[in-house]
Amino acid sequence: MHIPLVTLIVSAYDPAIEFFCDVLGCELVEDSPSTTNDGRPKRWVVVRPPGAETGLLLAKVDGDQQEQAVGNQTAGRVGFFLRVDQFDETYARLLAAGVKTYGEPRMEPYGMVVVFEDLEGNKWDLLGSDKPNAADQ
Repeated sequence: MHIPLVTLIVSAYDPAIEFFCDVLGCELVEDSPSTTNDGRPKRWVVVRPPGAETGLLLAKVDGDQQEQAVGNQTAGRVGFFLRVDQFDETYARLLAAGVKTYGEPRMEPYGMVVVFEDLEGNKWDLLGSDKPNAADQ
């Protein structure tokens, strides 16, 4: 068993694709035309970290209830976790892109961590290994 997709509600498809692919380094797995349950056009957009099994279904907001959830899908808590091999490189890319972070990266028993917000305001943990990047030594 595995979870192939997790839905993330976004305001618009293209800025979300740009954020997850260009800033975070995910791959665009699929961007296909689709329709809502009541026949309106939409897109089926999936991004995934390279080599990962689980991806994000970027779902454009549809209606007032979803509009209220944009950027607050986990009630203000860190609800998403991205583990990377090159923590310092990824963190520098986030800063260069103007991504909001909370505090400085810190070492925890499970590795390096810093909290950041995605383009909608959802909180994520950026996680790295407990060993420094080889390039940083």
